[in-house]
Amino acid sequence: MSFQAYIDNIKTKTGKSPEDFKKLAEEKGFVVGGEIPKSIKATEITNWLKEEFELGHGHAMAIYASLKGKTE
Repeated sequence: MSFQAYIDNIKTKTGKSPEDFKKLAEEKGFVVGGEIPKSIKATEITNWLKEEFELGHGHAMAIYASLKGKTE
């Protein structure tokens, strides 16, 4: 599955785009100044996404990658 397919599936399931997740991550303190602080581990973010949005691991990792700046 391509990165874009993951993003499309997440949008369909949650109604949220990567930009929406970035805003939510900023509110949670997972993104500060446009970047993920070194003190924040990927597991913290993926666990949040799995618990709050019922995403699977691969989909949570796609959002994590988008928070890190990946676009395709």
